[in-house]
Amino acid sequence: MKQIFRLLTNKIVIVGVLIILQLGLVMLGVYTLSVFSLDAYSIFHVFSILAALYVINRNDNPSYKLSWSILILIAPVFGWLFYLMFGAKKVPKKLRERDEVLHQDVVAHIEGNEELYHYLVQNDGSAYKQINYIWNASQFPPYGKTRTKFFATGEENFAELMLQLKRAEKFIFMEYFIIDEGYMWDSILEVLVQKVNEGVDVRLIYDDFGCASKLPSKTNLKLEALGIKTYVFNPIRPRLAIQMNNRDHRKITVIDGKVAFSGGINIADEYINRKVRFGHWKDGGAMLEGEAVWSFTFMFLQFWNYNSDEKDNYHDFKQPDEAFEMYPNDGLVQPFSDTPTDDENVGEYTHINMINNATDYVYITTPYLVIDSEMRTALILAAKNGVDVRILVPHIPDKKVVFQLTRSNYEILTRNGVRIYEYTPGFVHAKTFVSDDKYAIVGTSNMDFRSYYLHYECGIWFYKSSCIEDIKRDYLEMLDVSQEITYEYCRSEKLVVRMIRAILNVFSPLM
Repeated sequence: MKQIFRLLTNKIVIVGVLIILQLGLVMLGVYTLSVFSLDAYSIFHVFSILAALYVINRNDNPSYKLSWSILILIAPVFGWLFYLMFGAKKVPKKLRERDEVLHQDVVAHIEGNEELYHYLVQNDGSAYKQINYIWNASQFPPYGKTRTKFFATGEENFAELMLQLKRAEKFIFMEYFIIDEGYMWDSILEVLVQKVNEGVDVRLIYDDFGCASKLPSKTNLKLEALGIKTYVFNPIRPRLAIQMNNRDHRKITVIDGKVAFSGGINIADEYINRKVRFGHWKDGGAMLEGEAVWSFTFMFLQFWNYNSDEKDNYHDFKQPDEAFEMYPNDGLVQPFSDTPTDDENVGEYTHINMINNATDYVYITTPYLVIDSEMRTALILAAKNGVDVRILVPHIPDKKVVFQLTRSNYEILTRNGVRIYEYTPGFVHAKTFVSDDKYAIVGTSNMDFRSYYLHYECGIWFYKSSCIEDIKRDYLEMLDVSQEITYEYCRSEKLVVRMIRAILNVFSPLM
């Protein structure tokens, strides 16, 4: 009974019902006009044709345009209406204006390292191209003087995170898509309150949609009362404009400007396997110590400053350069962020760059393989060029429809030499790339349309860092307990299953 009551009072459920009611009233009005007025029916058909032409000529992802065009044309009465309400432009004006201000902040405060650029130009042109793209697209540069550490499980990441939180002396910044009540959050909250009492500046950003079914209402006010400064990103509202699509999917912790954490791990008990939901939960994260932490400090403060009446001076939270002189260079490290409000798909293009520049192998881990034509082409071309391309996905899914979308890509990929594996113990939530023993990415971006086009994301690009060996070793260990999905296996699936997946794949950009 308690669970039923919580479900009925859940913000997402309430907002969803209100939106459905609004949508139902609009659709009823349109349908009534189309049934009782031949002129109205004809007008709606004209609207559908014009809307389809408009979509086709937009500067959007081809897969996204194809999905909407088909939907508009097969449902002429409602298709154009759906597009106007849900697909005309994915990003609200308010978020777009906000991010233009944030972009100017980056340009004004973040400086590149010309020595590193010159070194790569002379010694590794491929690495230079990848670094240069991230720098030009996101304005975040590469760094030396940074220690790196990879965590192969949420449990390892959590243990180190708790240790570092307890060492905080000046400030703690945390930004997460999901925070759920339980052992993990309770343990972290206890330390945060303790640090507030010690005079540490503790701030938290969490996504309203990601936490709506997890945290009680007005959690932000309760945290504020404890002394934890709190900001809720993009609060859910019962309106038809689907501003809810643009979520803060980043996972960031910064401590004193000296240590930063990022990766796939949210704050909930399943991420550390204290609660079993989809078998064994396999995740991955990274910790940075050194000058590269500055980029994550800046990313957090960008979000915070825009929504705060009192604007912080960014450089008040920056460690002096001499603080990192004792740090040996552990390769190069380049944190980056991605926003849905521009036309630059930094997350996807950074992944594609990694694939295109691989000469020996590229190993990929992702919970969702819902890809567009550009990514599919990059994967297939790399395999045809003789690169060992492997993709590891879950065997036990968290979203059944999305899992069928993931499997809908198996046949064409395996037919063209890409090797697919499913992690049989459970669910893989890690988002990692590793290539040629010298490149790696640990980030928050899934290989799907939401991460690439709708969400705020972040990641870390590594070059010749010590953690790259650990990422590769972890990947190979996962393969030992995974099953390979062959082309023959895909062809042996029932025809009706393959047809359903083909249909889902057409509309995958809309899900």
